[in-house]
Amino acid sequence: MAEKLYYQDQYLQTFNTELVEEKQDETGQWYAILKETAFYPEGGGQPFDTGTLNGVKVVNVVEMDGEIRHYLERPLSLSDANVEGKIDWERRFDHMQQHAAQHILSAAFDNLFRFKTVSFHLGREESTIDLDTNVLQETHIHDAEELSNRIVMENRQIETRWVTPEEAAALPLRKALSVEDNIRLVIIPDYDYNGCGGTHPATTNEVGMIKVLGIEKEKKKVRVSFAAGKRAYSHFDKKQKVLERLSPLLNAPQENMESAVLKLLQTKTQLEKELTDTKDMLIGFEARELLSKHTDTEKPLTALYTGRTIQELQRLGRAIVSEKEDSVAVLISETDGKIQIVCAKGVIAAGNIKELLSGVLPLVNGKGGGNELFAQGGGQAVISAEDLQEKVLEIWLSR
Repeated sequence: MAEKLYYQDQYLQTFNTELVEEKQDETGQWYAILKETAFYPEGGGQPFDTGTLNGVKVVNVVEMDGEIRHYLERPLSLSDANVEGKIDWERRFDHMQQHAAQHILSAAFDNLFRFKTVSFHLGREESTIDLDTNVLQETHIHDAEELSNRIVMENRQIETRWVTPEEAAALPLRKALSVEDNIRLVIIPDYDYNGCGGTHPATTNEVGMIKVLGIEKEKKKVRVSFAAGKRAYSHFDKKQKVLERLSPLLNAPQENMESAVLKLLQTKTQLEKELTDTKDMLIGFEARELLSKHTDTEKPLTALYTGRTIQELQRLGRAIVSEKEDSVAVLISETDGKIQIVCAKGVIAAGNIKELLSGVLPLVNGKGGGNELFAQGGGQAVISAEDLQEKVLEIWLSR
């Protein structure tokens, strides 16, 4: 196993070492084995480090089969016995901030409410912890967040310590250890004692602000999303800019935006209702107008349209047969090479509308359905709407 320099100095950004071996895995990907490394391999919820080895990009780092594999974008030169490694420091320090923030936030929920953290995920933009509780109130979040940021501002030491099982047993560990040897603890004295193999800053102040971003129920647990440090600033900055843009649009200061939005939504709902009522009124006028012009009661009332939606045709068809219960209506609309058909029949009119539609749909390679009083469908405009209208009348009269 390579010597793990990230445990000796988590701030080490460059290092020189020897190439022990370079080979391909079963998928053909090249990886390098080094005598020592500052690259952290993925584990314990913390992602792997990236960077370069002699200028070649390191795209993944895993610890397996007793070795740390540095997966490379391409193989190193055969003459590369000596290797210079460079860590992507921005990525590493971000991971250190988020991981330490998780310890602090998890300890806050545990210390205040005995809500245990059962899993942790460090994502690209935000991280999550799953708490062993099915209830998490706003006061829980507020108090845990407040305590967490107080610990940050107190600039406490974050210590790491290798201990024996007996030494670990004498400490107030937040959760049971997952290993029985090579036990490494991350400790914030008088606050949190936890087994962990990840990298963390030396002090809590370096974690920066910790902000809970949201919660969601996850089976019998609650998932808490959070961000810390630069990520928390980025979230705040984006939201602040959104608020600054919304304030003049809503004609309200930020503290009154909620009431302004609620008022806007209420107005929108009222306007939508008024619009629907107006459309219904117009549909009724249109239905009566069509009925007044339809004089041949032996034939269905038919009407052709361009660009009319199936929903509008349905409402018009229902309005027609509601207005005149012995009427039959067939409405056809052609749009962008497609044909929509709605057939409606009043409750005292003769015939079966579903059978009529079934006879029409094959003419347009269409599909549809309904019942004897109301049916709809659509297909391709392989024949014109006018020709389809004539076919409708033929089928109805020949029934």
